[in-house]
Amino acid sequence: MKYLWIAGLALLPSLAHAETLYVSNERGNSVSVIDATTGKVTATWDVGGRPRGITLSKDGRYIFLCASLDHAVQMIDRATGKVVAELPSGQDPEQFFLSRDGAMLFVANEDDAALTAIDLANKSVAFQVDTGGEPEGVAQSPDSKWIVVTSEEDNVVNWIDVAKREMVEETPVDLRPRHVEFTADGSALWVAAEVGGTVQIIDTATRKVSETLHFAIPGVAEHRILPCGIRFTPDGKTAVIALGRADHVAIVDVATRKVRAYVPVGKRVWHVAISADGTHAYSANGLSDNVSVIDLANAKVVGTIPVGAAPWGIVAAP
Repeated sequence: MKYLWIAGLALLPSLAHAETLYVSNERGNSVSVIDATTGKVTATWDVGGRPRGITLSKDGRYIFLCASLDHAVQMIDRATGKVVAELPSGQDPEQFFLSRDGAMLFVANEDDAALTAIDLANKSVAFQVDTGGEPEGVAQSPDSKWIVVTSEEDNVVNWIDVAKREMVEETPVDLRPRHVEFTADGSALWVAAEVGGTVQIIDTATRKVSETLHFAIPGVAEHRILPCGIRFTPDGKTAVIALGRADHVAIVDVATRKVRAYVPVGKRVWHVAISADGTHAYSANGLSDNVSVIDLANAKVVGTIPVGAAPWGIVAAP
């Protein structure tokens, strides 16, 4: 039987799979490694400056990390915690997306106002495409034909044709779009507009906004609701949305697009990860230096794990 922990005390039997969480600590210049079964930090890795975006290689051997101040994507061996390569990513990498086939990383470079595609086999730049100002959120469509990149400065989503390697269209969205996620069937793209305080849903057939989700949390001022990270559960039925300085995540029914619950977490929640079985979410709380463990069925926090300074990104790995 597995357990979740708070302050070293077992609380509840957990149905979550045995997983490892990797958390990028933006001001700590480190990655915290967490055993999700025990809720314990098992290692802290020193990494490059201002680490933000973080993801897992397709074969599970490596962690990729945006070291923004070092203008590089670091490739870290999971077994040793050592940086084995620094990939040429362009200036100030913020977030990225591992291609569906695992062969490339698509990196948003804020200072370059560009998307950089890194060929992982050759550890070299395959191509680069200009985008709007301050690109951050990146995703690839399920059919692999499109890469989308948010432009925080221009308040648009850029559509890049992978075959042509060029941007072909922009979709206007609310202020300061930070993160994007395609639904599993590729029919919709969810966009978190931080300053707009909304999540907008784009119909991918028309590339136009079809619906805007608003959030209202009792006792929380509207200006503190700053949507950022979005993740879908593996069955595609639930979206978990980090709401920034509102210090909550929203649990949203994807079919009805209605908020099922708001869950209070740590301070200034940036991004979230979902367990492989879809029962739990994990939030990186940037101003409280911890990770909240959320039971999604019951919409409540069942564990809190201290990590490094200013956790930003988080990924769950088997």
